[in-house]
Amino acid sequence: MIKKHIPPQCQVTYIGGPTLLLEIGGLRLLTDPTLDPAGTAFILNEKMTESKLSGPAFLPQNPIDVVLLSHDQHFDNLDHGGRDLLQTAGVTITTKSGAERLQVNCIGLVEGEQHILDTPSGHKIRITATPARHGPAGIERITGEVVGFHLRITGIENGEIYITGDTVFYHKLRELSSRIHPKYVFIFAGAARPRGPFNLTMGTNDALDTAHAFAEAMIIPIHSEGWSHYTENNDNLSEAFRILGIGQRLQILEPGRATLLFEQ
Repeated sequence: MIKKHIPPQCQVTYIGGPTLLLEIGGLRLLTDPTLDPAGTAFILNEKMTESKLSGPAFLPQNPIDVVLLSHDQHFDNLDHGGRDLLQTAGVTITTKSGAERLQVNCIGLVEGEQHILDTPSGHKIRITATPARHGPAGIERITGEVVGFHLRITGIENGEIYITGDTVFYHKLRELSSRIHPKYVFIFAGAARPRGPFNLTMGTNDALDTAHAFAEAMIIPIHSEGWSHYTENNDNLSEAFRILGIGQRLQILEPGRATLLFEQ
């Protein structure tokens, strides 16, 4: 008998790059799957190649019920191994354009649209697509459509998680902070610079702005280690948060080790 009044168990395990395994009430969700080994290289153009500096801490076992894919068009968010995994995942939630390209049991969402998941524990997860801008203003024609995800979990007081996807901090994220109140914000950091002298993901300033906007949340960086085009890492984030006196609000996950969320 399922007892909905009992909070669902929630835990997260960091795999590497932008890839997390979230287990919520028995449902297994994976973010941006990058599962290729260290040394894999991806050619962007005649001048730029992205290389994986470290492989995944582990390869997730089936079943993967849901993939939360911020976008499909960049290798550091969906590599060869990740694409193979999509073939066996229950459903992939991503951008509208990504769903059209992938055509493999996908649900495409635009900002503000929602999809509700049922967990084996009898609880529900309401997923809402959140805004994301993959770099400075005007970059959209180059980097394409990206989406983040807000998860609201029934049965848990303040049971909200926000996964930014590949974005910098900009006005739409500040506006979002007035509408949602997550306990955990997973930021896609690393100050990625694959195309020029500008960041396509959050650097330390963006991370600090995000912490200020979501003032009650624990900030957890991913997409900050393991790729050649990341120009900042977790050490930089830790130093920045320490200098501003908010070091206790930054949580660095240990790859391969499960961490409980919403501890009762």
